[in-house]
Amino acid sequence: MGSIAVWVVAVLVIIAGIVIWRRPLRGRATPDALKPGQAFAAFEAVDEHGNSVSEQSLKGKPTILLFVRGNWCPFCNAQVADMTSHYKEIVELGGRLVILTPKPLGTTRRVAEMYGVDFEFWLDEGLHVTRQFGLLIEDGVPSKSREDFGDDAVWPASVVIDSDGVIRFTELSRAIVDRPSSDKLLRELKKIL
Repeated sequence: MGSIAVWVVAVLVIIAGIVIWRRPLRGRATPDALKPGQAFAAFEAVDEHGNSVSEQSLKGKPTILLFVRGNWCPFCNAQVADMTSHYKEIVELGGRLVILTPKPLGTTRRVAEMYGVDFEFWLDEGLHVTRQFGLLIEDGVPSKSREDFGDDAVWPASVVIDSDGVIRFTELSRAIVDRPSSDKLLRELKKIL
């Protein structure tokens, strides 16, 4: 009788695991400041050359803006690498790709150089923009990376903004490991051209 009970429990655990695995991830709700249909809110950051950038810098060209955690995050690196394979198409469509990151632009820039692309990197030093847009993860940096990158991290988000600075599409990662595909972001970019 004992072995039957073990088998029943094992089967129930497997069934529960399948149900949980197949259930869609809910993730975070889109913060009000990033909801489509509104102008991108005022903010200040700097580009990789130390020049000031703001919401006004998003006007003039349709933009794919990626809020990334930093080069310590393998999932962010994979998304940036995926987007670099479509960089030429983004530019040919008249758009641009901007990566907003909280930590060292030099290491992030090396990723772009490795793939031979020239997209823009903006620095959110102190995570002020991240905090303003409701994307802060307190204590989100793994302990082994905290000495170089601090404690707090960015909840990954992808935003498509039209040439007037209006948000047309936003997708937050449901979990830290997932990101919208570059194909999906390109489809959203094409919708506003």
